Amino acid sequence: MNGTYCVTFLQVRRSICRTEDLNYSILVHCLYFLRTCKTKFCSFLRHNEPPLDKGLMPWMGHALEFGKDSAKFLARMKEKHGDIFTVRVAGIYITVLLDPHSFDTVLDDAVSFEVGQSRVQLLARTFGLQLNGIQENDERRWMQQHFHAKSLTQLCTKMKSHMNNLLLNDFNYSKGWRQDGLFNLCYSLLFRTGYLTLFENEGNASAVYKEFRKFDNRLTKLARKSLKRDEKKLFTSAREKLWELLSPAFLDLESNSWQQEYITFLQNEGVDGEMQKRALLLQLWTTQCNAGPATFWLLGFLLTHPEAMGAVQSELRGLTPQDVQSHPTPVFDSVLSETLRLTAAVMINRDVVQNKSVHTSDGREYLLRKGDKIIIFPFLSPQTNPDIYPEPQMFKYDRFLNADMTEKTTFLKDQRKLKHYTMPWGAGGKMCVGKEFAIFTIKQFVFLVLTHLDVELCETGARLPPVDPSRYGFGMLHPRGDLRVRYKLKAT
Repeated sequence: MNGTYCVTFLQVRRSICRTEDLNYSILVHCLYFLRTCKTKFCSFLRHNEPPLDKGLMPWMGHALEFGKDSAKFLARMKEKHGDIFTVRVAGIYITVLLDPHSFDTVLDDAVSFEVGQSRVQLLARTFGLQLNGIQENDERRWMQQHFHAKSLTQLCTKMKSHMNNLLLNDFNYSKGWRQDGLFNLCYSLLFRTGYLTLFENEGNASAVYKEFRKFDNRLTKLARKSLKRDEKKLFTSAREKLWELLSPAFLDLESNSWQQEYITFLQNEGVDGEMQKRALLLQLWTTQCNAGPATFWLLGFLLTHPEAMGAVQSELRGLTPQDVQSHPTPVFDSVLSETLRLTAAVMINRDVVQNKSVHTSDGREYLLRKGDKIIIFPFLSPQTNPDIYPEPQMFKYDRFLNADMTEKTTFLKDQRKLKHYTMPWGAGGKMCVGKEFAIFTIKQFVFLVLTHLDVELCETGARLPPVDPSRYGFGMLHPRGDLRVRYKLKAT
């Protein structure tokens, strides 16, 4: 405990106790307030700390605004304080770093900044999961073995087969137009494709998807402790049903399947049967929660931007599914990058475990305190920073193309080239083990839709729905609403 804080606390305590007519309950509340605010009680004594914005509410600070729409709130704080600032959120002091030139100071320092207990607490609250015996690096190494090289090729082959069966075979007995919401169409097809690829149980894929959507729709609010009581009951019910559906009694545990090998890994690490089911739910969510929404936004942008649709269709004309992975598709790749820039909103969280100085691109040095947290929010900067991307809220399909149709990778901030000019995969892409598998899935699905189906907007001139602000910080954004489309098999 800080010595200056102790002196101040005792002086206040003695002063209060000399006032005989002061109500005892007020004394208790004053002492409690001083205790809970001790980490910043003497912040004025420290130099070079980021600007501090506590908010108007004691202890709560900016918790309500942060939880309701974190992007809007942090944009307001950036406008007020600049690229680095500290805010109080429910008693926690969070430093927000929005200068892309300084990101590596945090990302490359695993000694001063750790994932820490925040992730452990979040997994316990949302997934009911405790994996105390597993080291994160051990699990990461296992995942890398199964999402890279030969294993990745095998998964992609299975994925492509299931995708073709689900999307195309369903039209064998119906050649006419169908209608659906584009988000529902993309999410349902890609979820079932991914589930069959990794869990290989066709019999309960639809049931798992139904419960998964109930679970996923409420997960972010539960994580932020803003879920209402009735909604929490629905979340808990869906989670329990998913645990049951992912138990060995329901899964087809083939010896060479991905989920069987993952269960074997958990068993070897001493994880009991109950936690194995919960760990499988975490992996199901991690691998399936982003591909569907990403394809929705990509196809939605193309359908609502005819020039972009024409450019992509022209590039893909004559290509096979194999060509999409091996043949250069710069226009398609630019559309994907632009889609992710606008709709991927991950937050990178770290615990500050020792005092650390951070230098920003303007030459200033800021002290970060041990015990606080730090957040990097690439969606706000660099991805939608107007100093980096002119008209950042607009979809421009050729934004990541050079004049010679090669990939554009040079973007500037303060006249300096950015290393991190877009970060849809988190910490520079290094932390996303399944990145290559996800890109393969998105590109194959969109290629299949554009080359085998006629897809049209049900309403001419329809626009994409707004985003759901509760999803900021949890990967791909979801729409608040849907985009109605009609589709059928192409004549040839």
